[in-house]
Amino acid sequence: MCLNRQDAKQDFLEPPRRQDAKFFLLKNDFLGALAPWRFVLVCLGVLAVFRSGRFHVVFLAALLTACAATPLRGTGDLGVVIERASGSVLIVDTTHMSTLARVQGLGDLSHASLVYSRDERYAYVFGRDGGLTKIDILTARIVKRIVQSGNSIGGAISQDGKLIAVSNYEPGGVKVFDAETLEQVADIPTGVKVVGLADAPGQRFVFSLFESGAIWIADFSAGRTPELTKFDHIGREPYDGLVFGDGRYYLAGLFGENGLTELDLWHPEAGARRVLPEYGKGEQKLPVFKMPHLQGWSLAGDPIFVPAVGLHEVLAIERGTWKQIARIPVHSQPVFVIGRPDARQVWVNFAHPDNDTVQVIDVDTLKVVDTFKPGKAVLHLEFTPRGEAVWISLRDEDRIDIYDTATLKRLGTLPAEKPSGIFFTHRAHRIGL
Repeated sequence: MCLNRQDAKQDFLEPPRRQDAKFFLLKNDFLGALAPWRFVLVCLGVLAVFRSGRFHVVFLAALLTACAATPLRGTGDLGVVIERASGSVLIVDTTHMSTLARVQGLGDLSHASLVYSRDERYAYVFGRDGGLTKIDILTARIVKRIVQSGNSIGGAISQDGKLIAVSNYEPGGVKVFDAETLEQVADIPTGVKVVGLADAPGQRFVFSLFESGAIWIADFSAGRTPELTKFDHIGREPYDGLVFGDGRYYLAGLFGENGLTELDLWHPEAGARRVLPEYGKGEQKLPVFKMPHLQGWSLAGDPIFVPAVGLHEVLAIERGTWKQIARIPVHSQPVFVIGRPDARQVWVNFAHPDNDTVQVIDVDTLKVVDTFKPGKAVLHLEFTPRGEAVWISLRDEDRIDIYDTATLKRLGTLPAEKPSGIFFTHRAHRIGL
């Protein structure tokens, strides 16, 4: 590359002339293929030509800064995949269906989940070993990692994105951290295991106490010392909980008895109440191979679709009244029941030993319309933001499959080490996720 001083200035600072448009596009296609090294190549060429030192020092310094820069890109089509056995995560690009990087050194990820900063740049990963890790997904590096307990089970990010809360099994309780620095700002001891931690509007975190049969609200709206509201005797052994996308209702699933407990967050003064008294292990008393995650429930249109515990059914529930609309027979015991973003379909995966199968329910007819077998150990499904594709983690196949949701055609596959949870950045803007 041979540039004089005037040519260099024009090439870097001025837009292309109309007659040069075709050449400009070809040139940038070529340089784009070399990204992120394109600035380095340009700068090396400039340095080779101007070794005599006559080149203006300030402009040369600016070029060297450009050499070190990474080309700008957005985060809206990025995601993170948990590799549960190796303590690592993959950073993926959903537009190009590609893996961008692997980040290692995250500890025990056997039951890991994560949340995103509101700018979608940082992922906060909650490990089973009590680890809390902040990852910069643009630079693919760990910003900071702490071990805040002996055994943790998930977390949440506050409405304003400034606080990260972690729920703990050992020693129990909830710890809250500054999202920027990961410095601890609050400790909420409970003396028992905490489950079902979720964010709610008004700078609140809501969670359940497994052994105590209680729901607590921690309100941080007045500062970093929370105001606690406690609801006792909500049912035996709440094992999970969720806040729906509009932030109004918190639901706790009960392991020790049938039914669910609802808390209306618009009117918490009304207290918690029992709903769906028949929801539980069912009449047949089948062995439960895996308790379904409540955060896998699907709000698709008006009905809520929920996995029946211990039964080969998905239940359709009328929101608000909590009346059962339909019982939909499915392949086996459902685990995740996930609605496509347009609310037209619900996709279901299943517990061991039938975890090689995925079924698709049509919301209009409330019937299964497709069944297929992606491979061994389907652990999680995640839709792209507008639902044209779904990513499926196959733990025992060491890969991720990507399917067209309209045709069920496999669009691509990516290698991964025992993948489990898949989390795309659009979650940053959804309550309860």
